[in-house]
Amino acid sequence: MHRLIGLAICAALAATSPARADVAVHVAYLRQLVPIPPTLSNLDPVPADLGVAGAALALEDNRTTGRFLGQDWTLEVTEVPEGGDFAAAAAAALATTDLVILDAPVAQTLAAADLPAAAKALLFNATNQDAALREEECRANLLHTAVSLAMRADALMQFFVTRRWTDLALIAGPRPEDAPWTAALEASATKFGLKIRWKKTWDNGADMRRNASAEVPLFTQDMAKADVILVSDETDDFARYIPYNTWSPQPVAGSEGLTATAWSPVVEQWGAAQLQSRFADAAGRPMRPEDYTAWAALRALGEAVTRSGAADAPTLRAYLLSDAFELAGFKGRPLTFRPWNGQLRQTIALATPRALVASAPLEGFLHPVNELDTLGQDQPETRCTAF
Repeated sequence: MHRLIGLAICAALAATSPARADVAVHVAYLRQLVPIPPTLSNLDPVPADLGVAGAALALEDNRTTGRFLGQDWTLEVTEVPEGGDFAAAAAAALATTDLVILDAPVAQTLAAADLPAAAKALLFNATNQDAALREEECRANLLHTAVSLAMRADALMQFFVTRRWTDLALIAGPRPEDAPWTAALEASATKFGLKIRWKKTWDNGADMRRNASAEVPLFTQDMAKADVILVSDETDDFARYIPYNTWSPQPVAGSEGLTATAWSPVVEQWGAAQLQSRFADAAGRPMRPEDYTAWAALRALGEAVTRSGAADAPTLRAYLLSDAFELAGFKGRPLTFRPWNGQLRQTIALATPRALVASAPLEGFLHPVNELDTLGQDQPETRCTAF
């Protein structure tokens, strides 16, 4: 049945898309390997194909449609080793294509975007959530399918507002990787009129696997009156030991408990269950946020090629940033790109490990243009001038 539906959709696309000659679409996927910091638990190892598996699924989706439209899709994955020359790898990729998906830290992402060969190329940031890439360090040739930290933080704050949880506590992680998420939570709390009245930096050197029930209550004792305890722990080190060990019975959110994420295995509405099962069949594991946002990058390209009838970067960029573009992303709303900073508008899942609690933006948070723009930097607030 699913195959018949797919054939019907492809036939409809063939009937409505502009006529064209056969077109070859070659996309490069560049992944910078980075060291994984040691953590207290090894329960959740990082998959070796994180992100890449999502792009591989999107490639098959694009090929399914492309067969009926004369499109030949190829994807070349390059992994740059730790300490390797990412800019050189990007230059080599750009010698073969002007369509590149990046999975890299900020410095390497900017190095690729600033290459002379990238000036007229179209690059996608598929995994990096740092605000700077959408703000003061934005680049006109770089679009973002990865959600920003600000979008995730705003989703949480909308939920707190609806619950009237106005007095917040924050446990900030001590590592450099935690600082941007901490800053995003603080900025978003201010934006929505909430107060972080208690803030402490996690500096406990004890082994929480043995001592959490003794150490965490003492650490959170002065947070007893908070409506919710936020935890900023982007390396997944200590946050798992906070719930149910706090001094007072309180909800935990942020990096543990209620999390705000681009994707979660618990998202099953809006046809998402089909995407989840197809990914699990192909990759042998659940779909993670990085997989989804890499999938969205290549699927956005697929939709743009199909609808615009072109495969060159300037034409595709113009189409993706236009009002004509929409991506059906299994999130309940059409996904579009913000023309002021290249960020893909999308809903944010508010989830626990076993259930979807809500999908932001929440009811009541209105916007004159698009309610998805209540998440992250809106156009009047942006510091991006490249677009």
